[in-house]
Amino acid sequence: MKCVDKMAALLAPEGRLRFSINLGNPVLARRDDEGLEPYGVSVDIARALADCLGVQAEFVVVTSARQSFETVSSGWADIGFFAVDPDRSDRLGFTAPYLHIEGWYAVRDDSPIRTLAEVDQPGHRVALSHGSAYDLFLSRALKKADIVRAPNPQAVTPLFISRQIEVMAAVRQQLDSDMATTPGLRLLPERFMCIEQSLGFRRCFGPEVASYLSAFVEELKERKLIACFLERHAIGGATVAPSAKGEETAAA
Repeated sequence: MKCVDKMAALLAPEGRLRFSINLGNPVLARRDDEGLEPYGVSVDIARALADCLGVQAEFVVVTSARQSFETVSSGWADIGFFAVDPDRSDRLGFTAPYLHIEGWYAVRDDSPIRTLAEVDQPGHRVALSHGSAYDLFLSRALKKADIVRAPNPQAVTPLFISRQIEVMAAVRQQLDSDMATTPGLRLLPERFMCIEQSLGFRRCFGPEVASYLSAFVEELKERKLIACFLERHAIGGATVAPSAKGEETAAA
């Protein structure tokens, strides 16, 4: 990697690189019951980037993608971990994806809904986390069903149950976790979207930083470190994104 000193000066002029860590997505980050520092794939990536630049990693911990977006775009953090989405691109730049995560629907066992096409019908409501990647996607994709938003991913299933909502949407891992403690639910037979996770950063950093961060992500993939991070934290159902070398990235 070239110009490390210059990149460190641009990204962390005080020697601290601030990362927004979203605990709302269990694929990326978690915190133990004692409330100590977060851990997970995004934390490992953050530490790797800070080490590469020779600076200290500082974590700003939030509980939803919406909070993480606001934290980075408003300047309270420098870099976050987001799904690439056009509704975020006016305020953030993105690298190419490093990880693919799947968005799924769940319904009650006795629900007549059996297919994805049956979700988007008049009278159906979909519970989901406010400001999440699947909220942004389904807000554009659903034409007939109504969306009911919970403040964070952990509040989706309680909202779905308490208000007798017809469908809920989340990343597969969150649904699997909730279904393990909430009987009487089932997944629909296929995903409704592939969520492309990337590094997001403030646009004011400019094209040099965008290029550096994109090269950093590609290096992590080439060295199979993303796969190692997934294995370290026993994350299933997510896959490493393919190489983006030779392509223009979303950050360009």
